[in-house]
Amino acid sequence: MSSDIFLSRINKLRQTLLSQGLDGIYLTNLTSVRYISGFTGSAGSCLITENDSYFISDGRYDVQSEKQVNNMIRYIDFGNHVSIIEKNKLIKDGQNLAFEGDHTSFSQYKAIVDSFPKVEWKSTSMIMENLQAVKDESELSAIRTAVEITDMIYEEILPMLKPGTTEKEVANQLVLRYRQESDGEAYNPIVAGGENGALPHAVPSERSFKDGDFIVIDAAAKYAGYHADMTRTPLIGKPTDRHLEIYDIVKGSQQAGCDAAKSGVSCKDMDTITRDYITEKGYGEFYNHGTGHGLGLEIHTEPRMSQLSTQILNENNVVTIEPGIYIPGWGGVRIEDDVIIREDGCEVLNKTSKDLVVLN
Repeated sequence: MSSDIFLSRINKLRQTLLSQGLDGIYLTNLTSVRYISGFTGSAGSCLITENDSYFISDGRYDVQSEKQVNNMIRYIDFGNHVSIIEKNKLIKDGQNLAFEGDHTSFSQYKAIVDSFPKVEWKSTSMIMENLQAVKDESELSAIRTAVEITDMIYEEILPMLKPGTTEKEVANQLVLRYRQESDGEAYNPIVAGGENGALPHAVPSERSFKDGDFIVIDAAAKYAGYHADMTRTPLIGKPTDRHLEIYDIVKGSQQAGCDAAKSGVSCKDMDTITRDYITEKGYGEFYNHGTGHGLGLEIHTEPRMSQLSTQILNENNVVTIEPGIYIPGWGGVRIEDDVIIREDGCEVLNKTSKDLVVLN
């Protein structure tokens, strides 16, 4: 990504801080640090003030940060980051500064308060998450690539789905291929056959597939730090009426969500649309999670679509739409796409068919 992208993000952050009467913010969450600076290492923090931007790390990341971090003054030294800030007098008495309350431990909070007792520290929530929720073109490009790789590898593993193959064998092959074609797996793959499919976040086991199994496959790639997220549920063997009924209900619910998604729609309404569809068909009690979530540098981020949400979809949000039905002792079906929110609808990124795939 060009340095202009990060400069634009810094300026947007400053505007947000100014609107809240804040002189700056100290960022310690590594996702926030990466978003605002481009740094991908495991130890870095940023101090953004009205006129200056500082990146703080240690000698392990001197060369790396020199290549990755532009538009910021770098401080590379021994000791913890707060002591480096204090040593170089980067914070002035009387400033009103924010910190990421959702990502700051008590010991981190105590360190900044004790080191800068004449600073007014304010715990903030969602400042960085809300900035990251609206994607720029470079982010959209990275997510598109992650989705393309996800689609390709899903098609590759379909021949493995046959009686005798285990959930773990498929999951391991997915991980191998993601690591060959991208940054790696976006999250630990879910491969759940038969009754295990009733667990929305099942962990792949040594269970072997058999005829009559729905197989919930929730797995995706990550590219340039950005996550894809896809679920499909193929079937081994001849479908029964129950298989066809439940699959068609989930497919219809998911399509209703895709049809409704556009800028200005509330996240609660999005959840209501998919949930009501399943409830009206008699399976509402078996739909036990939210309809979707944002994607980006983290796999689960803002905005989130559930009955608890107060958020509104905005243009260039990237979200999942993933209703499901999970029947204990029998199995489950989930269908999930990644979509870009547009003013007049949404762009579905996944090209993998949502029709029922029957494997004989």
